[in-house]
Amino acid sequence: MQFYSTNSPDVKVSLKEAVLRGLAADKGLYMPEAIPQLDASFFEDIENKSLQEIGFEVLKPFFCPDIPEDQFKTLVDDALSFDIPAVKVTDDIFSLELFHGPTLAFKDVGARFMARILSYFVQGQDKEINILVATSGDTGSAVANGFYKVAGINVFVLYPKGLVSEVQEKQFTTLGENITSIEVDGTFDDCQRMVKEAFMDQELNDKLVLTSANSINLARLLPQSIYYHHGYAQLRKQGVKDDIVYCVPSGNFGNITAGLVAQVMGLPVKKFIAATNINDIVPKYLETGEYIPAPSKATIANAMDVGDPSNFVRMMDLYDSNHEVVTKKVEGISYTDDQIREGVKRVDESKGYVLDPHGATGFMALENKLKDGEKGIFLETAHPTKFPEVVEPVIGRKLDVPERLQAFMKGEPKNIQLKATLEELKTFLLKEA
Repeated sequence: MQFYSTNSPDVKVSLKEAVLRGLAADKGLYMPEAIPQLDASFFEDIENKSLQEIGFEVLKPFFCPDIPEDQFKTLVDDALSFDIPAVKVTDDIFSLELFHGPTLAFKDVGARFMARILSYFVQGQDKEINILVATSGDTGSAVANGFYKVAGINVFVLYPKGLVSEVQEKQFTTLGENITSIEVDGTFDDCQRMVKEAFMDQELNDKLVLTSANSINLARLLPQSIYYHHGYAQLRKQGVKDDIVYCVPSGNFGNITAGLVAQVMGLPVKKFIAATNINDIVPKYLETGEYIPAPSKATIANAMDVGDPSNFVRMMDLYDSNHEVVTKKVEGISYTDDQIREGVKRVDESKGYVLDPHGATGFMALENKLKDGEKGIFLETAHPTKFPEVVEPVIGRKLDVPERLQAFMKGEPKNIQLKATLEELKTFLLKEA
């Protein structure tokens, strides 16, 4: 399969080039030339398939034969070596717990998969690959840990000063080795802009091999479609087969785009709901038909603090930028910090289930949007103990911290500080990379 840029659909590249480039030369995002259709028989007994079996069948059309099937299967099995259960919270609402991986966040799926794909493609390369990644929280930790000590790959994580939780920051700033943490005096949007500008800088690209591990990279985005199929399989095991609604806490909109790809592939989902915090650019677009980027605003659901979501163009590309079609597939809703806190407190008291701030928006959106007969499943994107400064005051008690997080918290941060300019980043990369 080949891949085209959203800015130049007629220009196509190989899988390897799309993955190694990350961002197309014309600043577009790569998309597969076709979305394959899964055979109906795949879904007939999907509840009997393992996560690894589902992952292999879903992704095989995109990645094989560029990667031989036997090697690809080994890669998938290794990347998806943890559980993703669907937990019943109410009679009609389920939580797809995506926090059972190494860094306790949904991005472990895409980051671990991409690390293995790049490790495969880096074989025989003369130059080391330098990964630039902007993070508002969990991307940094998932990518850093996914690529930690991978030979031939250096990772540079850009994150906004004072705008990620202490736990998240410790997960990527304490590693060292081939992981460099860059604290930017700005917002996540500044970090994302710096990464994109670096990809477009001719001198940097002449001297370094650069790619991205954000969801702008197909090797990060496509694997996320796996857990939508897996979540559907888990609901079937619990007797739910029809009128299923997925709700996705959304920031850069890569996660929900992966879900929409799954739907195009044949996943029988009725609709999707995009839940955001007050950075509600896409919900406003869905309501008005106008896409108006805005500076991001800091919230307690910091992973969704994005004012110009990169993957919006992919979402639109799936539906030929037809607002009417998009609104039939996706609904939007947003929540304030106070509403998120109220949701966390109420669900803990009434259901005994502790939500992280992002998952809380997903749960409340389903409460608000589900119609009679529908069953909802929201993505619980991170373990609540990654946000103790938000969750613990709301529920009025300390949370038990998993051993994996405790280990990170004992580490000493190693980072550098840069102003939010390409010039500072460029100077640093040319010196250090």
